[in-house]
Amino acid sequence: MGGALTLGSLFDGIGVFPLAAQRQGIVPMWASEIEKAPVSITRRHFPGMAHLGDITKLDGGQIPPVHIVTFGSPCQNLSQIGNRTGITGEKSGLFFEAIRIITEMRDATGGKFPTIALWENVMGAFSSGNRMDFRAVLSALTGSEVPMPASGRWANAGMVRGGVPDLAWRLMDAQHWARPRLARRQRVFMVADFGGRRAPEILFKPRPMFPLPAPCGAGGLPAPAGDRGPALEAGGRIPVTRPFQSFRMRGAAKAGNWVQFLGGFGLPTDPFPTLLASEVTPFAFYFEDDPADGCVRFPTELESERLMGLPEGWTAYGAEGETISPASRYKALGNAIALPCAEYIMAGIKEALQNK
Repeated sequence: MGGALTLGSLFDGIGVFPLAAQRQGIVPMWASEIEKAPVSITRRHFPGMAHLGDITKLDGGQIPPVHIVTFGSPCQNLSQIGNRTGITGEKSGLFFEAIRIITEMRDATGGKFPTIALWENVMGAFSSGNRMDFRAVLSALTGSEVPMPASGRWANAGMVRGGVPDLAWRLMDAQHWARPRLARRQRVFMVADFGGRRAPEILFKPRPMFPLPAPCGAGGLPAPAGDRGPALEAGGRIPVTRPFQSFRMRGAAKAGNWVQFLGGFGLPTDPFPTLLASEVTPFAFYFEDDPADGCVRFPTELESERLMGLPEGWTAYGAEGETISPASRYKALGNAIALPCAEYIMAGIKEALQNK
């Protein structure tokens, strides 16, 4: 395929898919997002990327065609801590708007664009709607009825082959995709290949970890050089952190299970729990030589960016240099995806499309 590969991002958030694409030499062309703070953040980092606004008002046959369309559709109705109304819920039902746009773009380009569609969502997508929601996702992307597996449960990785597109999915946990280890963040990624049978190659082929990005420069994009600082500045002393598994602790307290409740205080080897859009998870912090003088505190916005593998300061400022509020930064980061997982997939897409 001649020329640069291009990407369009639906439900863009703070631009993690465009950032992962750009780091692999793929050009982010446009994005669709309606939240004010995330739009301003991505305008700062990608001044050349068009912002198309509300997905429900877009016509896929009229917007610029791209090789890759990404869509991390809203997960509130699928999440295990959400209302579990499923893919037909008010927020998660927007998934079908993305399918509409992809279909319209392919119809308008004679089936040429997009070549790849990439969907991301929470692990709860496997089980919501009595496990029928994930089947609806597969059927919508393939345009055919996909049967339930004989076990009645969806595996953490799988494929649907024999038609168009070629489809593969995989559950990825961000804590295993970078050094130093990131926050626990389990997300389902699904690749649909409309131009071949490369989805498994993109999603399952082993690749080395990519280095974490440098801090943001004055203009917004990652600086060309500079070391990534440690997550906690210790001044030469050895810090100890114990993340609280708050969701586990709340459930244990409600059930009166005090053994499980105490276990929620975390072990030294525990990853930080998933960053949530709705709340910030506290953790215990003390120095090895002075445990009695420790404290319980929340991660800062900067530490939250580091826990997602993002450049330091990614969410700090908007397009006009305005300071983004802490509440907006925490919410945006809680709704985001981890950069290393996204970049692994983008590397696979670039390799598959340019080598065929």
